[in-house]
Amino acid sequence: MSPRTLRSRVSHDRWLVSYADFITLMFAFFVVLYATATADEKKQAQVSESINSAFHALGIFPSSASQPASTPAPRPENTAPAVNAAGEDALAAANVRENLSHVQSELAQALSDQIAGHTVSIQMGHDGLIVSLREAGFFASGSAAPKPETLPVLRKIAASLAPTDFDLRIEGHTDNLPIHTAEFDSNWELSTARATGVARLLLEEKLMPPERLSAAGYAEFHPLASNATAEGRAENRRVDLVVLPRSSLDLAATAPSAPQQPWRKITDGD
Repeated sequence: MSPRTLRSRVSHDRWLVSYADFITLMFAFFVVLYATATADEKKQAQVSESINSAFHALGIFPSSASQPASTPAPRPENTAPAVNAAGEDALAAANVRENLSHVQSELAQALSDQIAGHTVSIQMGHDGLIVSLREAGFFASGSAAPKPETLPVLRKIAASLAPTDFDLRIEGHTDNLPIHTAEFDSNWELSTARATGVARLLLEEKLMPPERLSAAGYAEFHPLASNATAEGRAENRRVDLVVLPRSSLDLAATAPSAPQQPWRKITDGD
């Protein structure tokens, strides 16, 4: 083969070298793209941190640029929903009403004779369970001293309340006929004296602890029936024993704008 022929063949095949280099570079480029696309965030953060550390060691990047981008913390799985305060209050109220219903059933059985004689009535009220002692069965007309038959009834009521954490608010009520005697100048005094008399009896017999008792006198201003008839007035003359949650006694402290009632707390010194 002549030298001219050899030079001609060599010059025609040199493009293969450049083409092979180009293909190699293209292959490497796509490999890098693929690796970048499939790498997870954790590996990217590690690679970025390593590169930044290397450049920082060489003094190329300032120290502020060497910090890797922070990745957002993953959301916790199975996160419990926020508890609704209104739902908690509703559940607590349902539990209180259930417990009061249990006390009501016990008292209805224990005081069945008095209920049949219409001297005691039991009903669920807005604040709690109300046990009404009618004047005809427990007080002489115009007197605040409880009759002897009051104590057995109070013992039964206290026995049902003993295992609970309920308080007892004792409320005195009268009809609208005015009273003016040497002992009581108005229905306010009579209703309050009857309430405190029942409370004192509970304390003297150690049937209820003092911190769970309170007494109030409402005179004729909370009637159950019309005062236009003798039957209605007889129904209004009563002492109500209101069984209520302990938190109810703290409402006066948390609501100063609420209307004040003429009541006072019963203590051992009364």
